[in-house]
Amino acid sequence: MTKLASESCEACRIDAPKLSHAEINDLLNDIDGWDLITEPVKQLKKEFNFPDYQSSLAFVNTIAAMADQEDHHPLMTLEWGKVTILWWSHKIEGLHKNDFICASKTESLYKAS
Repeated sequence: MTKLASESCEACRIDAPKLSHAEINDLLNDIDGWDLITEPVKQLKKEFNFPDYQSSLAFVNTIAAMADQEDHHPLMTLEWGKVTILWWSHKIEGLHKNDFICASKTESLYKAS
């Protein structure tokens, strides 16, 4: 488990500052394999592969439980054998440290599945 995965999300306010380019690049080093999407807003994206639909669905449910616990929710696309997850902070329309915490937790949960 990475240091980020052991952290908890903080309540994100509408006036919370977005992460700077330097902060984003630094935190990207802690979440292996995640892509930085820049349009329409900065987001973290990763696809996770599974052997079948039921495994994909189980992973979505695992991430949903973690997201509820952190009170921070991603966009998840469920397909046969694949789940795509996007993290970003809706209130600030960009990236916050919470997104990296949840991406790291997502990675840990995938490795445990």
